[in-house]
Amino acid sequence: MKELSLLIGLLVLVLVGVMLIKTILNRPPRAAAAPPGIENFDEAPLAEHLAGAVRFRTVSTRDTTGAGIKEFLALHRYLDETFPLVHSTLTCEEIGAAGRLYCWQGKNPSLPPILLLAHFDVVPVADEQLDRWEHKPFSGDIAQGFIWGRGTMDDKQAMVGIMDAVEMLIGERFQPERTVYLAFGHDEEIGGKEGAVRIAALLRERNIRPEYILDEGLLITEGVISHLARPVALIGIAEKGYVSCELTVRGTPGHSSMPPPHTAVGVLAQAVVKLEDNQFPVQLTKPQRTMLEGIAPAMPFGMRLVLSNLWLTKGVVERILAASPKTNAAIRTTTAVTMIEGGIKENVLPSKAKAVVNFRILPGESVASVLKHVRETIADPTVNVSFAPGWQSEPSAVSDIDARSFRILKDTVERLFPDVIVTPGLVIATTDSRHYEGLSNNIYRFSPIRARAEDLERVHGENERISVHNYAEIVRFYRELIRNTAH
Repeated sequence: MKELSLLIGLLVLVLVGVMLIKTILNRPPRAAAAPPGIENFDEAPLAEHLAGAVRFRTVSTRDTTGAGIKEFLALHRYLDETFPLVHSTLTCEEIGAAGRLYCWQGKNPSLPPILLLAHFDVVPVADEQLDRWEHKPFSGDIAQGFIWGRGTMDDKQAMVGIMDAVEMLIGERFQPERTVYLAFGHDEEIGGKEGAVRIAALLRERNIRPEYILDEGLLITEGVISHLARPVALIGIAEKGYVSCELTVRGTPGHSSMPPPHTAVGVLAQAVVKLEDNQFPVQLTKPQRTMLEGIAPAMPFGMRLVLSNLWLTKGVVERILAASPKTNAAIRTTTAVTMIEGGIKENVLPSKAKAVVNFRILPGESVASVLKHVRETIADPTVNVSFAPGWQSEPSAVSDIDARSFRILKDTVERLFPDVIVTPGLVIATTDSRHYEGLSNNIYRFSPIRARAEDLERVHGENERISVHNYAEIVRFYRELIRNTAH
């Protein structure tokens, strides 16, 4: 027994030693030096370009004809006038009702091209919210150092930022070695069927296989991750899938004075409780694991010790992440009961009850596995389970962080934002990039918007805005990225 105790003690000491060594060696990366010459930007005209685009009410609706589309086409004319070099140098194809595909022909057509995505439709603003906006949602006001209005964060800043960058590069007589495509969708907020879907289909038809694709997705967050003092640039290397299931229970209508043991509403309620009480398991997938490993060096010693040794602490970390809805969403397929209806009158037994449950699907799961989980969890033949009407998407493939394109993207961000830690991440929402699956092995989702916790609520919320300086940083980013990757 004494020898066994000594052996266990020795193993514990070795284990602790290994953990400490890994923690000590996992030091914060040095801040990179910014490249010379990029600070000489006149930010005022750039801000005016974005502000002008915000003033067009390109709100997504199911009606892509008539009056609804006029604002989109007016924005097209604005782009034509604001970026004359782009429109005299690049070819531009109109796709669907208002989508656009630009092509900047490279000197070497044998090289795979690059593809930059953005969308210029925005979500509506409810009338009851208008008086809570400091500046009107479509004013495009430039005040207090910010550009205000719907689309400044999602996603006109990317489209106009790309156009500003290309206009500059053409003015500098830069010609890309490889072809550069710019694809701008007009209906991302309602699924992308007329914009991104059609553009992606056209590229497939032409057998165009980009070196990489970059879309919106993750941001530069400041003060959002607990215990982390430095800003973090999260580059999405995958995104979750999306599906909604409809649960329907039929009952026999009659008087409520003579009820059965369980009405249709009662049976449905039990099914809903089963789903909420039996969530999908936690999984620390590659995007989230690499994100945690990426931020570990900049953490205080205790957190660095935990995150530097996920081979041992994985279970503890998963429990911590699962405790908060914000971080839980990144490590499991989430279950959200979003709609429920049943009954017509308080004293009438319902003939039907229905609920809709929305799932955001983690890489590794699928639409089919979600349906299987729902049916097996409810395990009640009186509850009909089917897909709810509307769109659905599988979780994306996970892009390679060792690919040349990711290394250049990461290096570009580090050089332009030397105060920032750059690491991969998982997009828990959906983007147009899902429609381009299969066109490239390297699909990334990132826009260098600087955002604090309170700024994240502005996306689709009230007082959407971006700082004038940050928008200039976005233009610099796209300019340098094209320079670095189009050779």
